[in-house]
Formats: sequence, C-alpha cells, structure tokens
Amino acid sequence: MSSHKWTATDLPNLDGRTYVVTGANSGLGLVTARELARAGGHVVLAVRDTAKGDKAAASIAGQTEVRKLDLSDLASIRAFAEGVDSDFDVLINNAGLMAVPQSKTKDGFETQIGTNHLGHFALTNQLLPKISERVVTVSSGAHRMGKIRLDDLNWERGGDYSPWPAYGQSKLANLLFTLELERRLQEAGSPVHAYAAHPGYAATNLQNRTENVIQNTLMAVGNKVLAQSDEMGALPSLYAATQELPGGSYVGPDASRSSAATPRWSAETRAPATPPPRASSGRCRKSSRR
Repeated sequence: MSSHKWTATDLPNLDGRTYVVTGANSGLGLVTARELARAGGHVVLAVRDTAKGDKAAASIAGQTEVRKLDLSDLASIRAFAEGVDSDFDVLINNAGLMAVPQSKTKDGFETQIGTNHLGHFALTNQLLPKISERVVTVSSGAHRMGKIRLDDLNWERGGDYSPWPAYGQSKLANLLFTLELERRLQEAGSPVHAYAAHPGYAATNLQNRTENVIQNTLMAVGNKVLAQSDEMGALPSLYAATQELPGGSYVGPDASRSSAATPRWSAETRAPATPPPRASSGRCRKSSRR
C-alpha cells in the first residue's frame, strides 16, 4: 500500500472516454461526475430528476449529458439501457438510499434492496454488452452489519423491518454482486472488470432522509464534527474508476483514517469465488492489500 495521498488531481487524462454515473445530480455522484469531466471524460449523468440533473450539469466544466433513470423502476432502467446506443468505458453504480422508512419500489421490492442493489443489478446486466472496461459499484462500511435475508429479502414477515439492517443488507449485496460479476466476467474471458468502493464517513444528503428527527439531528451533528467532505468521499470511486487494480478490488480510505482526514488508499480483494448460499456475514474477506 502506497503512502501517497491520492487526490483527484492525480486523475489521468480521460480524453475520449465515457463514464455513466448514477445519482450524479448531488453528493458523491456529482463530485465524481465533476472530476471525471474536469479530467477530460465525457460523463452521462443518470438521474431520477432531470431538472436537478440539468442544474448539476450546468455546474460542471466539461462534456456532460443528462439522462433520466429511476433505479426503483425496472421499466425506467430498461428504457435508459435501450437509449444507450453506443459503447462506453465505465459504469459507476453510485446512486442509493440510506436508512429510509419501509416502503416498496414500483415493482414491489423493499426500497433499499430494490434501489441500491436490484436496480443497479438490472442496469449493469442490460448495459454490460456496451461496457468496454469496468463496472464500479459504491458500497459502504455498513456492509458489515448486513445479512442477506434469502427467505425474506423484502422484510415482509413479522413486521420486523429495521432501516439500518435493511441498508446493510443492500450494501452487502453490492459487494457480493461485485465479486460474482468479476468471477463470471473472467470465466467468460471478458476484458471488463468489476470493482467496489466505499467513501468512509462522508457528509452528503443521504443523512437527512431517514424521516426520523432524532436520527437526522444526530447525523447532522456527526457530519459537522466527524465526517469528511463529499469531495473526499468521492475519491475511492474515482480511484476505482481510473486506476489499475486487481479485478474484484474494494477501494476505500485507510481503515484508521476513514472520517475527517485525507485518506490513504487500500484495495481489498479476494480470489473470485461463488458466494456461499446463505451469506450471513457483512465481512469482505481479504487475501491481498494494495
């Protein structure tokens, strides 16, 4: 692991490359889109609200376009994928919800697993024939609290829904998806690789959507006292999207410097393997560190 404190100024020249970034109208997604465009990339802002997307695009210096994408609606995902009429380099699955009250997507899935994982799963699979280099999926350290409820994925039994474990499940699903996608890509002899990233504790608009006054207040205080900026939080996604890494890597701030500090970089990987049929642990096993 290098001691160099990698920043967005270390991005290579991205002229001629195209990136699709979901949830790019605010927070980590907006910073990711802005920095990729600044480095010369053409960035597609895939957003649910195109008016907000247009406003975000207007704040970015560089080549951008805005396209509508609602990850909680499979029909919207299909329409977006069908509208991508040429190959592109990198898909960054960034959009997400965190610890929201129980609800369902338009297709009947629990909202967090439906949006954070299943929506991106569907999007990736429909775009995969058009992706030439890599898929980056943004997870979270909250994957450690996750458990995949294979017998009740949508939290429909017993009224035991809990926002944070549901969020952890969706983030663990992101990692299992990344590992399995990488395994299948390599088995098929594809040049495309799959990576995951997490931002550490970053201050974004995710923390004010729990609809719980106490939680929102505590997280607002935490954002001011403990969290790093969204500019810092986006660095792992930018690193995973542009740097040479082993397939299946999980990129994030150094574990000892994951909040309000300039992060150093680590990439956690394990040999791609089929996830166990009952994934009950939120830990991502490590076989190498870079």
